[in-house]
Amino acid sequence: MKNGINFVISQKFWDISTDFGLNTNLLETNLINLGVVLGLLVYFGKGSLSNLLKNRKLTILNTIRDAEERYKDAAYKLNQAKNRLQQAKAKADDIRISGLSQMDREKKELIDSADGDSKRLEDSKNATIRFEKQRAIEQVRQQVSRLALERALETLKNRLNNELHLRMIDHNIGLLRAMESAIE
Repeated sequence: MKNGINFVISQKFWDISTDFGLNTNLLETNLINLGVVLGLLVYFGKGSLSNLLKNRKLTILNTIRDAEERYKDAAYKLNQAKNRLQQAKAKADDIRISGLSQMDREKKELIDSADGDSKRLEDSKNATIRFEKQRAIEQVRQQVSRLALERALETLKNRLNNELHLRMIDHNIGLLRAMESAIE
Protein backbone atom coordinates (compact mmCIF):
# COMPACT_ATOMS: atom_id res chain seq x y z
CA MET A 1 0.00 0.00 0.00
CA LYS A 2 1.37 3.25 -1.00
CA ASN A 3 0.55 6.21 1.15
CA GLY A 4 1.49 9.54 -0.31
CA ILE A 5 0.90 13.19 0.21
CA ASN A 6 -0.17 15.00 -2.86
CA PHE A 7 0.45 18.68 -3.17
CA VAL A 8 -2.06 20.81 -4.90
CA ILE A 9 0.05 22.79 -7.24
CA SER A 10 -0.83 24.00 -10.62
CA GLN A 11 0.32 21.87 -13.55
CA LYS A 12 2.35 24.59 -15.01
CA PHE A 13 4.55 24.78 -11.86
CA TRP A 14 4.75 21.05 -11.17
CA ASP A 15 4.21 18.61 -13.94
CA ILE A 16 5.02 15.42 -12.14
CA SER A 17 3.04 15.98 -9.01
CA THR A 18 1.57 12.51 -9.08
CA ASP A 19 4.98 10.85 -8.83
CA PHE A 20 6.13 12.68 -5.68
CA GLY A 21 5.19 11.25 -2.31
CA LEU A 22 6.39 10.49 1.18
CA ASN A 23 6.17 6.98 2.52
CA THR A 24 5.34 7.10 6.21
CA ASN A 25 5.08 3.38 6.76
CA LEU A 26 8.21 2.31 8.64
CA LEU A 27 7.95 -1.34 7.67
CA GLU A 28 7.99 -0.49 3.99
CA THR A 29 10.80 2.06 4.13
CA ASN A 30 14.30 1.08 3.51
CA LEU A 31 16.66 1.36 6.49
CA ILE A 32 19.45 2.25 4.17
CA ASN A 33 17.44 5.13 2.81
CA LEU A 34 16.80 6.30 6.36
CA GLY A 35 20.47 6.01 7.21
CA VAL A 36 21.40 7.99 4.13
CA VAL A 37 18.85 10.68 4.95
CA LEU A 38 20.01 10.86 8.54
CA GLY A 39 23.65 10.94 7.43
CA LEU A 40 22.90 13.77 5.05
CA LEU A 41 21.03 15.62 7.76
CA VAL A 42 23.94 15.18 10.17
CA TYR A 43 26.52 16.13 7.58
CA PHE A 44 24.76 19.19 6.28
CA GLY A 45 23.04 20.13 9.54
CA LYS A 46 26.12 19.61 11.68
CA GLY A 47 27.46 23.13 11.15
CA SER A 48 24.15 24.88 11.66
CA LEU A 49 23.21 22.58 14.55
CA SER A 50 26.63 23.14 16.09
CA ASN A 51 26.29 26.89 15.63
CA LEU A 52 22.78 26.77 17.03
CA LEU A 53 23.99 24.80 20.08
CA LYS A 54 26.98 27.14 20.54
CA ASN A 55 24.73 30.17 20.34
CA ARG A 56 22.31 28.59 22.77
CA LYS A 57 25.19 27.69 25.10
CA LEU A 58 26.57 31.26 24.92
CA THR A 59 23.11 32.68 25.57
CA ILE A 60 22.66 30.40 28.59
CA LEU A 61 26.15 31.23 29.92
CA ASN A 62 25.50 34.97 29.45
CA THR A 63 22.16 34.63 31.19
CA ILE A 64 23.81 32.74 34.07
CA ARG A 65 26.62 35.31 34.25
CA ASP A 66 24.10 38.17 34.26
CA ALA A 67 22.06 36.39 36.93
CA GLU A 68 25.19 35.90 39.07
CA GLU A 69 26.12 39.57 38.65
CA ARG A 70 22.60 40.64 39.59
CA TYR A 71 22.77 38.24 42.56
CA LYS A 72 26.11 39.74 43.69
CA ASP A 73 24.75 43.25 43.18
CA ALA A 74 21.58 42.39 45.09
CA ALA A 75 23.62 40.76 47.88
CA TYR A 76 25.85 43.83 48.05
CA LYS A 77 22.85 46.16 48.16
CA LEU A 78 21.23 43.92 50.80
CA ASN A 79 24.38 44.13 52.94
CA GLN A 80 24.43 47.90 52.50
CA ALA A 81 20.77 48.09 53.45
CA LYS A 82 21.43 45.89 56.53
CA ASN A 83 24.34 48.15 57.52
CA ARG A 84 22.19 51.26 57.09
CA LEU A 85 19.44 49.59 59.11
CA GLN A 86 21.91 48.78 61.91
CA GLN A 87 23.20 52.36 61.82
CA ALA A 88 19.64 53.68 61.89
CA LYS A 89 18.81 51.41 64.83
CA ALA A 90 21.95 52.54 66.68
CA LYS A 91 21.12 56.17 65.96
CA ALA A 92 17.52 55.64 67.08
CA ASP A 93 18.80 54.04 70.30
CA ASP A 94 21.19 56.96 70.83
CA ILE A 95 18.37 59.44 70.23
CA ARG A 96 16.07 57.51 72.58
CA ILE A 97 18.75 57.34 75.29
CA SER A 98 19.61 60.99 74.76
CA GLY A 99 15.93 61.92 74.94
CA LEU A 100 15.45 59.94 78.14
CA SER A 101 18.52 61.48 79.77
CA GLN A 102 17.42 64.95 78.60
CA MET A 103 13.96 64.29 80.02
CA ASP A 104 15.44 63.15 83.35
CA ARG A 105 17.76 66.16 83.44
CA GLU A 106 14.92 68.59 82.70
CA LYS A 107 12.71 66.85 85.24
CA LYS A 108 15.43 67.22 87.89
CA GLU A 109 15.99 70.87 86.92
CA LEU A 110 12.25 71.51 87.14
CA ILE A 111 12.04 69.83 90.55
CA ASP A 112 15.10 71.80 91.76
CA SER A 113 13.60 75.03 90.42
CA ALA A 114 10.27 74.27 92.12
CA ASP A 115 12.10 73.49 95.37
CA GLY A 116 14.05 76.76 95.09
CA ASP A 117 10.85 78.70 94.40
CA SER A 118 9.16 76.98 97.32
CA LYS A 119 12.11 77.81 99.60
CA ARG A 120 12.13 81.45 98.45
CA LEU A 121 8.37 81.69 99.05
CA GLU A 122 8.83 80.15 102.50
CA ASP A 123 11.64 82.63 103.30
CA SER A 124 9.52 85.51 102.00
CA LYS A 125 6.59 84.32 104.10
CA ASN A 126 8.78 84.05 107.20
CA ALA A 127 10.26 87.53 106.56
CA THR A 128 6.76 88.97 106.14
CA ILE A 129 5.66 87.28 109.37
CA ARG A 130 8.72 88.67 111.23
CA PHE A 131 8.11 92.13 109.79
CA GLU A 132 4.44 92.08 110.78
CA LYS A 133 5.38 90.76 114.22
CA GLN A 134 7.93 93.58 114.70
CA ARG A 135 5.40 96.12 113.48
CA ALA A 136 2.75 94.76 115.86
CA ILE A 137 5.28 94.82 118.73
CA GLU A 138 6.23 98.41 117.85
CA GLN A 139 2.57 99.44 117.76
CA VAL A 140 1.99 97.80 121.14
CA ARG A 141 5.08 99.57 122.54
CA GLN A 142 3.88 102.89 121.23
CA GLN A 143 0.43 102.36 122.73
CA VAL A 144 1.94 101.22 126.03
CA SER A 145 4.29 104.20 126.05
CA ARG A 146 1.49 106.58 125.21
CA LEU A 147 -0.74 105.06 127.88
CA ALA A 148 2.11 105.15 130.41
CA LEU A 149 2.79 108.81 129.61
CA GLU A 150 -0.88 109.64 129.86
CA ARG A 151 -1.09 107.90 133.24
CA ALA A 152 2.11 109.52 134.44
CA LEU A 153 0.87 112.93 133.39
CA GLU A 154 -2.46 112.28 135.00
CA THR A 155 -0.72 111.11 138.15
CA LEU A 156 1.57 114.11 138.07
CA LYS A 157 -1.39 116.44 137.61
CA ASN A 158 -3.21 114.85 140.50
CA ARG A 159 -0.21 114.78 142.85
CA LEU A 160 1.70 117.76 141.68
CA ASN A 161 0.95 120.90 143.60
CA ASN A 162 2.68 124.28 143.60
CA GLU A 163 5.13 123.50 146.34
CA LEU A 164 6.25 120.22 144.79
CA HIS A 165 6.39 121.95 141.45
CA LEU A 166 8.71 124.68 142.78
CA ARG A 167 10.96 122.17 144.52
CA MET A 168 11.31 120.21 141.33
CA ILE A 169 12.20 123.32 139.36
CA ASP A 170 14.82 124.29 142.01
CA HIS A 171 16.28 120.81 141.95
CA ASN A 172 16.58 120.82 138.13
CA ILE A 173 18.18 124.32 138.21
CA GLY A 174 20.72 123.01 140.73
CA LEU A 175 21.54 120.09 138.46
CA LEU A 176 22.06 122.43 135.52
CA ARG A 177 24.43 124.68 137.57
CA ALA A 178 26.42 121.64 138.72
CA MET A 179 26.73 120.51 135.13
CA GLU A 180 27.73 124.03 134.11
CA SER A 181 30.46 124.26 136.72
CA ALA A 182 31.73 120.80 135.83
CA ILE A 183 32.10 121.88 132.23
CA GLU A 184 34.07 125.00 133.11
